[in-house]
Amino acid sequence: MSESATSTPSPAAPHSAGLPSKIRQFYVLTKPRVVQLIVFCAVIGMLLAVPGVPTKAEALTALAACIGIWLVAGAAAAFNCLVEQGIDARMKRTAWRPTATGDLSTTNTLVFSLALCGLGMAILAVWVNALTMWLTLATFVGYAVIYTVVLKPLTPQNIVIGGASGAMPPVLGWAAMRGEVGPEAMLLCLIIFLWTPPHFWALALYRVEDYARAGLPMLPVTHGNEFTRLHVLLYTVILFAGTLLPYIHGMSGLIYLWSAVILGLIFLGYAFRLWRQYSDELARQTFRFSIIYLMLMFAALLVDHYWPI
Repeated sequence: MSESATSTPSPAAPHSAGLPSKIRQFYVLTKPRVVQLIVFCAVIGMLLAVPGVPTKAEALTALAACIGIWLVAGAAAAFNCLVEQGIDARMKRTAWRPTATGDLSTTNTLVFSLALCGLGMAILAVWVNALTMWLTLATFVGYAVIYTVVLKPLTPQNIVIGGASGAMPPVLGWAAMRGEVGPEAMLLCLIIFLWTPPHFWALALYRVEDYARAGLPMLPVTHGNEFTRLHVLLYTVILFAGTLLPYIHGMSGLIYLWSAVILGLIFLGYAFRLWRQYSDELARQTFRFSIIYLMLMFAALLVDHYWPI
């Protein structure tokens, strides 16, 4: 799941304002809104993996999986903040992070990240299953190391290649309940993988000066505004086609199909307008809608799962 998803401009989020200062700083490192979306997608994978209403035992397994995935995702976010503290300090969007301001030391952040990761992995190993534990660890490495350390500073295709790790939450959820990874889980993964580039590039378009100042080779920096807008449109077209696969595969019914078509056409409308008549405000609107779009698409899958027509 992209680090940009549900990103917040300042640390003074209402839900954390009442926490003691040091605890709040560590809490902010976990990028809680991003992690919430990650866990939401994982829960969808869990529920879709179970025919009918989950039993008590399945519900307890799902709860343990949510906690474990939440902790490891938070650990990856904290490690990302640690690696990018110099970059974050040069960007308005992230300059407030406690690692960028120096309020939290490198040692404190590293210990915090490793502790969260270790605890999350232990919970997954003991109360869920080994497959989910290893897949979650692979996701941590994919995001915190391969994407953050290798891809992000080297190539404008970072978000496309690195999007594979961000697309894993429903696969983790599916594996937690089934102990295996089926084609249905991979279809959910594919949807997030295809959604990530237009979602992230919409943000990068109106944050281009931030990325240029930080020295990151994001697509609008290396190839310009017009090229990026075209790619947002093209990826949204591919995403629209990809979202029809669950229905074609027989994984979902008409509720999801109509939701995918209607939401997809709205997203295409945003992307087309962005391509033809760009403005920073329209890019912001496209970015915000992309988050709502993903949540509604997965919610439609869930509704269709329990009340098919």
